[in-house]
Amino acid sequence: MSRKKDSRLTRAGVSGYNKPKRTPGHPTKSHVVVAKVGTQVKTIRFGQQGVSTAGKPKAGESRKQKMRRKSFKARHAKNIAKGKMSAAYWANKVKW
Repeated sequence: MSRKKDSRLTRAGVSGYNKPKRTPGHPTKSHVVVAKVGTQVKTIRFGQQGVSTAGKPKAGESRKQKMRRKSFKARHAKNIAKGKMSAAYWANKVKW
């Protein structure tokens, strides 16, 4: 592992590539991940701090929560499809 890539992991405070982590101390973003696809590495901060999301689907969840999730996924579908190098992909996977 090269020095530059290793420093990204320690600086972001994550345990490895493609492993998202909460960042409660960050002023605006709620999560961080060091994304790696092939040889390309990128630090991505995503999610709005302090906002409650719909979360993972649960049995008996309200219609409002289902609609929030559906709207997020429809609104960001193009960016989610870009894959691991986009913030929308990680927000979809972790928060919605």
